[in-house]
Amino acid sequence: MQRSRGWATGWNLARIAVAVLIVVAVVAQFVSTLGEAVARGRDTTTVIANFFSFFTILSNVSAAVVLVLLGVRFLVRGRRLEVDPPALATVLAWVSTYMIVTGIVYNLLLRGLPLQPETVGWSNEILHVWGPLFLLLDVCLGPNRRRLRWTAALGAAVFPIAWIVYTLLRAPLVTNPTTGAPFWYPYPFLDPSTGGWGSVAGYIVVIAVAIVALAVGVVAIGRARGIRPN
Repeated sequence: MQRSRGWATGWNLARIAVAVLIVVAVVAQFVSTLGEAVARGRDTTTVIANFFSFFTILSNVSAAVVLVLLGVRFLVRGRRLEVDPPALATVLAWVSTYMIVTGIVYNLLLRGLPLQPETVGWSNEILHVWGPLFLLLDVCLGPNRRRLRWTAALGAAVFPIAWIVYTLLRAPLVTNPTTGAPFWYPYPFLDPSTGGWGSVAGYIVVIAVAIVALAVGVVAIGRARGIRPN
């Protein structure tokens, strides 16, 4: 069934629909965040930069772009049952990994934290639950997935490492627009003032290992499903 034209058509339409839903959720949260900043006289440039410094936002936007590319490519090419091209298949594996990590980290570490007044509830759930869940299902059920080399899993670690370096270098240089603190970390587990650098290092190691392990799992599932290039 997963290799039938009807299944592939339906799934790629679902990819486009989920991508649109993710974009709507990101835009709704951005509008709310910016509106709150303007209403309270916060520095909007900093607020905007902070918004696009969240791993959640970056992973969701990346996933939306890749899902649209996959869906549109399938439709404009006459709904052919052909394996995804190497570059697109690799990026899909990466964004799938990032979205799954986003869902796991949020629901294990951040779910119980109080939400900010500007947080849009339904948007928050789409970005942290339903989007990641769809990408997980896409790994298991999505059509036309390519059998990737194992080295593709290691490449998934490049972006998160760059994001962590960027975050830790930028955070001490930014004044928190909400509290006035002389630093701003997107997530509390990266803030050394709460648990020390040892705790931060521990979380980074665990998340890095989890990303590589999940990427290996994503690649392994694709290989096990036997999707080979023609």
